Amino acid sequence: MSKQAKVTVIGSSSMDLVVTSNKRPGAGETVLGESFKTVPGGKGANQAVAAARLGAEVTMIGRVGDDHYGEIILNNFKQNGVIVDYVEPVTDMESGTAHIILAEGDNSIVFVKAANDEVTPAYVDQTVEVIRNSDIVLIQQEIPEETVEHVAALCIELGVPLLLNPAPARPVSDELIEKAAYITPNEHEAKIIFDGASLHDSLRKYPNKLFVTEGKNGVRFFDGTEEIVVPSYIVEAVDTTGAGDTFNAAFAVALAEGQSLQDSIKFANRAASLSVMKFGAQGGMPTREEVEASL
Repeated sequence: MSKQAKVTVIGSSSMDLVVTSNKRPGAGETVLGESFKTVPGGKGANQAVAAARLGAEVTMIGRVGDDHYGEIILNNFKQNGVIVDYVEPVTDMESGTAHIILAEGDNSIVFVKAANDEVTPAYVDQTVEVIRNSDIVLIQQEIPEETVEHVAALCIELGVPLLLNPAPARPVSDELIEKAAYITPNEHEAKIIFDGASLHDSLRKYPNKLFVTEGKNGVRFFDGTEEIVVPSYIVEAVDTTGAGDTFNAAFAVALAEGQSLQDSIKFANRAASLSVMKFGAQGGMPTREEVEASL
């Protein structure tokens, strides 16, 4: 590791309410669950914790509720070494929650934003100096759309690269894509963002900017000359929740350290593969030593 990366994560924090079942219920159907757990989550929080475990100096910008879940989320950040000076509780509002069903080898999630809707452009404007001093900013889409647009413009103004993880999927403006230094949809998200365009055409339109994650098949991008697939690592998955967040955090850390694109993807793929081998979005997120030992 050549230098400690300064990563700022702007995004969501939540409490994950996780049910494990043998069968995913259909509409109107009740099935028996096997277990129930509550664990800190939210895409922003997951990425902040993952980046901190991978050796970066991480500042989280977000909101939690003025409730018991909010206290747990803040304490979890602190235990993982994430700077929480800009994670303020919102008075008289609940923390965000994610309701997760783990069944048949995959997950289904309903996310309730709650306090995350208070991550507004005005709130972000209080953190300009933190952003200015970052090596990279990492953002997702569990916060208001206007905030994501505002952060992208701010990063251009400050000359700080922005990694946009466009999840959960929603249409993304051409202007936002242009302002982002890197954009990392999965296959499903890419179809929504680039509606009507083929994946190959989209990749060619955004060389070395658009990186499509394809799960066990790896990561696909266009380097300006050819389409490249960086293969993933095949492991026995216990819980896939948080794998994408681990990938994005690791990719951001490696880029901020000055690693090449392919090395950054390889590092991120390895971190993501290790993350699915344990339970919980954050529970399986590996340390820097664990990733480097397995490369």
